[in-house]
Amino acid sequence: MRTAMKGRGARSNDSGRYEADRREEFDDGWTDQDEAAAPLRTTLSPEHARTIIAKNTSPDVGFDRSINPYKGCEHGCIYCYARPSHAWMGLSPGLDFESRIFFKPEAARLLEQELAKARYVCKRIHIGGNTDPYQPVERETLSTRSILQVMQRFHQPFSIITKSVLITRDADILGPMGRDGLASAMISITTLDRGLARAMEPRASTPAKRLEAISRLADAGVPVGVGFAPVVPGLNDHELESILEAAQKAGATSAMYVTLRLPLEIKDLFREWLADARPERAARVMSLIRQTRGGKDYDPDWAQRMKGTGPVAELIAARFKAAIKRYGFDAPRTPLDMTRFRVPPDMRPQLDLFDQDLHP
Repeated sequence: MRTAMKGRGARSNDSGRYEADRREEFDDGWTDQDEAAAPLRTTLSPEHARTIIAKNTSPDVGFDRSINPYKGCEHGCIYCYARPSHAWMGLSPGLDFESRIFFKPEAARLLEQELAKARYVCKRIHIGGNTDPYQPVERETLSTRSILQVMQRFHQPFSIITKSVLITRDADILGPMGRDGLASAMISITTLDRGLARAMEPRASTPAKRLEAISRLADAGVPVGVGFAPVVPGLNDHELESILEAAQKAGATSAMYVTLRLPLEIKDLFREWLADARPERAARVMSLIRQTRGGKDYDPDWAQRMKGTGPVAELIAARFKAAIKRYGFDAPRTPLDMTRFRVPPDMRPQLDLFDQDLHP
């Protein structure tokens, strides 16, 4: 059985699906125990991107443009649906994903350029749709904060999601923009059980700190919601009502949920984690997951991949519907204000330069 490395979620670092050679851990008996237990260091590398706003046409995500300041995530959440993206870089969706982090040092400049283009049409931009924008390395890079500063200058509406109390550092930006109808936040809380959170999300903020983040953002004037995501049947689904109640008391005004998804390499990583972290529940949890996915580990069909199907998924949906009514989360949400967007005066000369046709 593969066991936990301190502060890490994945139990292995097997090769990604695009690598020609298959790499797996193998104990030949010669490894020194102290060496085997050595902590895995995080490495931070720059990614020199040409654009910063990503577009998507997925009909079930609720937005068509997003910004992800980082690739990889040091939080190490074992269930993270972004893990398979590391395979595109020839890295493992396992331990590589949570220890080899990439950031975009020119993110703010690229965003200024894209927002200043004459053909730009203002729509909501979602921050953190793939990996967390407030993972620990943000304290060092300030990438997310630099993006928010640009958003504030342009009055660009945005939403942001995180499971880190570090978001409260930027209340000086989020508060005024939230009060002006230009920003909203979502705090993801998967469990109130500190032990389960530590095992499942080893470097994310504790559940108590996430509730504190909701409270501090709400006090600052930010419309803030709670994301009960992912719901893992047989593991944390019994906490649905208690999490929504705690979030409502902290100041949340909206809620959402997503049922666990296990695409590509995640299914094997999650099974490894279950066998080590919760062996007594492993068989039951995997059985319930398959019951929400038509008997399979995962079904990517757009119509049901976020919630699942079948009696187990229907019960979760019914409980969620009753809970949001009970805690006042079912009121219509006020949309962000798109009418206030403007290009700052100091960016207008660049606007002319970037969009004019140049002829010899």
